[in-house]
Amino acid sequence: MQYVSTRGSAPALDFEGATLAGLASDGGLYVPAEWPTFTPEEIAAMRGLPYAELAATVMQPFVGHALTPERLLELCQQAYGRFAHAAVTPLVQLDERNWLLELFHGPTLAFKDVALQLLGLLFEEFLSRRDERLTIVGATSGDTGSAAINAVAGRERIDIFMLHPKGRVSDVQRRQMTTVKAPNVYNIAIDGSFDDAQAMVKRMFGDTAMTGRFRISAVNSINWARLMAQVVYYFGAALQLGAPERKVAFSVPTGNFGDVFAGHVAARMGLPIERLIVATNVNDILHRALAHGDYSAGIVTPTAAPSMDIQVSSNFERLLFDVGGRDGAALAEQMRGFEAEKAMRLTNAQREGAAALFTSARADADEMARAMRWAWESCDGEVIDPHTAIGLHAAREADLPAGVPVVTLATAHPAKFRDAVERATGKRPTLPTRVGDLFERDEAYVELPGDYDAIAAYVAEHAAPSR
Repeated sequence: MQYVSTRGSAPALDFEGATLAGLASDGGLYVPAEWPTFTPEEIAAMRGLPYAELAATVMQPFVGHALTPERLLELCQQAYGRFAHAAVTPLVQLDERNWLLELFHGPTLAFKDVALQLLGLLFEEFLSRRDERLTIVGATSGDTGSAAINAVAGRERIDIFMLHPKGRVSDVQRRQMTTVKAPNVYNIAIDGSFDDAQAMVKRMFGDTAMTGRFRISAVNSINWARLMAQVVYYFGAALQLGAPERKVAFSVPTGNFGDVFAGHVAARMGLPIERLIVATNVNDILHRALAHGDYSAGIVTPTAAPSMDIQVSSNFERLLFDVGGRDGAALAEQMRGFEAEKAMRLTNAQREGAAALFTSARADADEMARAMRWAWESCDGEVIDPHTAIGLHAAREADLPAGVPVVTLATAHPAKFRDAVERATGKRPTLPTRVGDLFERDEAYVELPGDYDAIAAYVAEHAAPSR
């Protein structure tokens, strides 16, 4: 399996190379040169597999010769053995049509664990082969940071620098990052938004002064391997609800577009998905893009769902490339225009291609709170977090054919957002016992201005060279 850049001019890489690179050298994102597919019979044969075996089966075509099937299965068993639920990503029924897919049973209580526990192991495997070191530089709107840090803390060949917007993540999210005491972990609180942090990370990938000294890679969803691992739970949920004989819809709380793009990949592989619902909060650039073709960034509005407080969704570029004809040169020009103007119009091909599978919905603060109350009052005391509530609001408003179940991705444990949940439901969720002492741990992080030169200087001072 070869991987190509969405912007057309970076060299093609194999799975190992794409995993270690993260972002392509031309500023684009790596995608498979072609989509592997399963027949309905092959999908049906996956029914009932333990999660690690399902993961290895779904991911093997993307991995190619980089890992043997036996080694891939071993890594999956190791990654998912750390989850608190035997099913890893269990389904919960709310009513006759609505289901929750619980993705928060990993070590840091968020869906990012499903991919990052595996990605940390892949990094270690590939770096050991090459006798190299890796410098991970990431930006987080809340959950990616803690999941990435947990996955690589203490690993000898990796340094991780995680940027988060100061004051714009929940106290639980911040502490899950800043209380990890390992010599290879560096937490940075910047003055600015997540979009500012993400822009600085992308700039570092193109900074030859940095890339000449360090092998810089990414752990957020611009890294293909992370996104690949998220494809698996779409197969798992759909199989439990009758696939491939029955279509299933998914409602996905969406910020950086990685989680819902994984659903697009699953559909490309042959999984019968009726609809992917992109659920946004008031930072609704994706809703405007899908509904009206208007991809224009506004000012980030802080909300009770901070992981969705994003105006520039990196992975949307992957969708525009795939549904718009896979013309890297044309997309590179389109994205250069967006980066200069912070606004662009989708082409007719992009709009029509997206509309074949995607729809979108927007939820404001009141609608989010009502969804939390509905789950609490009407579904036997089901407690959901603000991000999941936005997905559930969109699912309940969706116009779907009769008999099609809709699965809302429950992306975070409600205890990560205790104040917002309590305001909506009167119930204050408690942290699971495995992280129950979080507020007794000491924190360690630095505060830096939202200035690229300051961030680059800090990384250069603390990171070890690639060899």
